[in-house]
Amino acid sequence: MIEYARHIKMGERLEEFGEEYSHKFLNIHGTHIDIRNFTITKTQFSKFIPMQKRKNYLKIFKSKNIYDENLWSLKQKIILIQILLLSLFAFISHFLAKNALKPLQESISTLDKFAKDLIHDLNTPVTSIKLNMKLLEKNKLLEGNNAIIRLKKSVHNISELHENLTILLQEETFQMQMISIFDIVEDVVHIEKQIYPNIHFQIKKSNFKAKLNPNATKQILQNIISNACKYNSRNGFIKIYTVENSLYIEDSGQGIDEPSKIFERSYSAQNSSGIGLDIVKRLATAMSIKIEVQSNKKGSTFILKMS
Repeated sequence: MIEYARHIKMGERLEEFGEEYSHKFLNIHGTHIDIRNFTITKTQFSKFIPMQKRKNYLKIFKSKNIYDENLWSLKQKIILIQILLLSLFAFISHFLAKNALKPLQESISTLDKFAKDLIHDLNTPVTSIKLNMKLLEKNKLLEGNNAIIRLKKSVHNISELHENLTILLQEETFQMQMISIFDIVEDVVHIEKQIYPNIHFQIKKSNFKAKLNPNATKQILQNIISNACKYNSRNGFIKIYTVENSLYIEDSGQGIDEPSKIFERSYSAQNSSGIGLDIVKRLATAMSIKIEVQSNKKGSTFILKMS
């Protein structure tokens, strides 16, 4: 705009400035105009330039169209460059993260394969141990033998652990179906009665059904009921009943000191490894079962809330 004013003062041609520039002469009285004046409106820029004659001013106008077009073009370029830079950084981050996590993924994959192979290889010896245990039980000379009773419980614990790990490896591929909860309860109780004949079971059956995975549900109930038997009082009882959509498993044991911590993997009490209830929690979470534990010195109650 200063250059345009100079051309006017010098009487030079104005064609080179194009149509975006225009001007007019003004005679202003009684108003002081700062030489640094500059006005911006929605459509144009304007500036007053003093002339040689006193109180005469040249007002120059410049259209904002080209300025706005250039500004929009610059914004588009900046946005495009930012998108390209973000894409580049995202690609580099993904590449670096993938390479950084690759050893960890390989280790997890190796451990997962090892666990599956190990559990598969344990099938034969565990089955053999269980069959031989049944043969020993049939021997009348060993009937009531304390060593055989302890061995039977140990075999049962090993079998339980093997079944837990087998089901846990299937966690990601659970097939859900509508099942009768008390059919599974009766299967589990039938097994536990043979291991703990002195425990009295009180089952109040109902037509309670839920959409769950049968094998995983059986492992949950087996772990909870097995623990209720294992840590029960002598000649104690276990009550199993329902209230609305919840299954209650109540025992007459010595209670649990820290009910809120029993599902933690690191928790261990009464010579327990803690892995059974950790697996219970994981399987329950996978099937959206909420478990609540109530306990005092006279026993414990596990409440399984199923949708």
